Amino acid sequence: MIKYSQSMLVDFYELTMANGFFLEGKKDKIVYFDLYFRKTPDNGGYAIFAGLETLVDFIDNFHFAEDDIIYLRKHKFFNEEFLKYLSEFKFTGDIYAFKEGSVMFPNEPVVTVKAKIIEAQIIETFFLQTINHQSLIATKASRIKYAAQGKKVLEMGARRAHGESSSILGARAAYIGGIDGTSNVVADKLFNVPAGGTMAHSWVQLFDNEYEAFKAYAKTYPNHSTFLVDTYDTLDSGVPNAIKVIKEILLPLNAKNYSIRIDSGDLTYLAKQARKMFDEAGLHECKIIVSNALDERLIQTLLSQGAPIDIFGVGERLITSKSDPVFGSVYKLVAIEKNNKIIPKIKISDNVEKITTPHFKKVYRVYSESDKAEADLITLHDETIDLTKPLTIFNPYNTWKSKTFEKFTIKEMQNLIYKNGERVYSLPTLQEIREFTSKELASLWEEVRRFDYPHEYYVDLSNKLWDIKQKLIKSN
Repeated sequence: MIKYSQSMLVDFYELTMANGFFLEGKKDKIVYFDLYFRKTPDNGGYAIFAGLETLVDFIDNFHFAEDDIIYLRKHKFFNEEFLKYLSEFKFTGDIYAFKEGSVMFPNEPVVTVKAKIIEAQIIETFFLQTINHQSLIATKASRIKYAAQGKKVLEMGARRAHGESSSILGARAAYIGGIDGTSNVVADKLFNVPAGGTMAHSWVQLFDNEYEAFKAYAKTYPNHSTFLVDTYDTLDSGVPNAIKVIKEILLPLNAKNYSIRIDSGDLTYLAKQARKMFDEAGLHECKIIVSNALDERLIQTLLSQGAPIDIFGVGERLITSKSDPVFGSVYKLVAIEKNNKIIPKIKISDNVEKITTPHFKKVYRVYSESDKAEADLITLHDETIDLTKPLTIFNPYNTWKSKTFEKFTIKEMQNLIYKNGERVYSLPTLQEIREFTSKELASLWEEVRRFDYPHEYYVDLSNKLWDIKQKLIKSN
């Protein structure tokens, strides 16, 4: 792996702006940035927030090494006093964020950074890269697991991933999203994502014949035998040889954990025929695993056709989110401090969806009496919600659309992660994050989770925040 300082993983303009802020005497100016996304991948109804642990590790270890400063000096682009400032750099701001594994929706601040302008600006690229990638894979994984209807799903896309970190952190994110295990050994070693695997076609090809290949594997791994049956002919050769080896080698050992894997062909037809052959042989415990360019759509189709599949192995279409590979989070300045007051800032665009929501904000999630998530309400940072009164929210774009909740509960979504540069948040384990995500998904109505035309989840602005936004739009 290429060795480099993570602090240097910036876009060059962040350094040129930082140098300019320094020379203009603005390095201590307090600003507020929001990280959010505009559109859910695959036109889905929700997304999963992943990558917070990576951000925390980044901030905990943020510094510029001596060779970083030497490199920057060679550009002859940066003021020497600014380079000295970077050599002593330490993040001293506040960071607020959703819990990792949270369900999230477009246009709500999932991460808010309050810091001096250079500190807030210089972390932009790493923050976006991290959240965009890991949230993308976690979201895709949750869709795939949902399509599998409770059946086991394994992530096995390392060889098709976009590099080392993509495969390793992608496996972690997929586990958060609900995938049951991975083929990636490093992900298991680093994050305890359960790793497993059996054989490739090369194992079968190396032996004189398929039967000998299966026999050798069964003797080596009698308690974990999976036979890849499509090297030559799935139904005429692969399945019959698997049946023969199971009866000759495994059953005398009282082994019960055996299976086949089909990696090509018409998976529904082959799985049905294989199931029939195993049942006729009395091998009802034999599981059927399938792989080969699977995603949530194909898995949904296979199961709707009655394919008797027990486990799905999903590779490239998960680890690259092939159907929609760009998450699209953005990082925008929404306020500054002046004379100890917070001054809201807005970015206006001809594209309505690119107009930012100004100010330092909070996000509340509104739950019904049945503990189902009904809406998210974005408010000013110092607003509170009176639980003793009905709550009326309205669509920020079509303001005539409104909804009133008579009985409800709320949850504040952002947590304080750093205060004055010191971490005040304890990171949960990956297993705890995964379980939290499962509960988050269970709080959604099924209509929000469907793949085609999902129900639009409400993300609305408070009256005060909406008024400020409209005032800024008009004044600009």
